[in-house]
Amino acid sequence: MKRPLGVSIIGYFYIFGSIVLLFTAIFYQAGADTIGISERFGVSVLPERIMRVLVAFFSLLMAYGYMRLKKWGFWLLITYSVLFGFISFILLTNEPQQPFIGNFVFSVIVLIYTIYVKEAFFKTAT
Repeated sequence: MKRPLGVSIIGYFYIFGSIVLLFTAIFYQAGADTIGISERFGVSVLPERIMRVLVAFFSLLMAYGYMRLKKWGFWLLITYSVLFGFISFILLTNEPQQPFIGNFVFSVIVLIYTIYVKEAFFKTAT
């Protein structure tokens, strides 16, 4: 089956985000973020750079499976979007500044669209 356009767009967004995370892991400045990725995930014992690299590689793997219309890519993206959407929603309610609204809205849009095109991931080639 041909890959839906939205799947390509979402996949490329995640690839771009992974590249940005890898870049910021190299040139990370501790004072730049009030809440780092490690703290957002509740694992503040992990160094920020390591957490950025882990999330970036996970995102690349997920984007690969998603763009290849693999079932595991579908489920990884669903899990990732629910997790990041939930974290963004919690931070949205706890933080006075609201940089997390966009993350939450994007996660919801990705979830809705991915569920809408789920047949593309579960069709068997005949």
